[in-house]
Amino acid sequence: MSTILLAVLFSLALFGGVLVCLRIGWKIGQRRLRFAGEDGQAGLGALEGAVFGLMGLLIAFTFTGAATRFHERRDLVTQHVNAIGTAWLRLDLLDSSSRDRAREGFRRYVDGLIELTRHADNETAIKATADRLAVIQGEIWATLIDGVRGDKPSPPPQVVVLPPANEMFDLTTTRLMAARQHPPVAVFLLLGVLVLVSSLLAGFGMAKAGSQSTVHLFGFAAIMALSIYLILDIEYPRLGLVKIDSFDQPLVDLRMSMGSIPEKVR
Repeated sequence: MSTILLAVLFSLALFGGVLVCLRIGWKIGQRRLRFAGEDGQAGLGALEGAVFGLMGLLIAFTFTGAATRFHERRDLVTQHVNAIGTAWLRLDLLDSSSRDRAREGFRRYVDGLIELTRHADNETAIKATADRLAVIQGEIWATLIDGVRGDKPSPPPQVVVLPPANEMFDLTTTRLMAARQHPPVAVFLLLGVLVLVSSLLAGFGMAKAGSQSTVHLFGFAAIMALSIYLILDIEYPRLGLVKIDSFDQPLVDLRMSMGSIPEKVR
């Protein structure tokens, strides 16, 4: 099942759960008022405040972490494009035979990177593309090593050509790992439990009211559900509403500037 679909279902379930908990809490509070009077709620404010504070703190930390990872992934795309562009330009220092073979490898490598961004929710496709990139990476590196051997001009080609290519490969690995860095599922489950418990306590605190305000109930439930969904959406920036796909355009533009792959190597 799609990750973003799970996020939507989780948020919808949370929305319904908050409404139910608000109602149950209100019923429990009214029953306690009938049997114990207003003294039955004495001293509960501190406990409720502690739970509400913990919920707010966990939401804040989770949202901040998701936003931080979102910006890091976006910056990695920019760094990766810059590294590929630099490595591509340095290929001019190689002899014509090695340069042509390296450029063909670069084109196929960038094609693989673009394809990788289009299968963000398909682990099988991601693994297959990553394996293919590893093979192409080995071919490019072998070509570069072969191209920098021989005469040693100043500066030596290996000093100029190999480092940016190595950085390009490293950033590919970094981006693949960054895409898999998410909080444990237990964190989101705990967050959902805290939201439901807080809703139960909020309903309990409304027990003195003869009836519950529908606007407030649905407003509170909607805000909680949307907040959790936004955190999950930012956590998976290629699947939901908040995306970093627009930052892939420089990579596409760079690939277009490289030209097409000759038929003989397709």
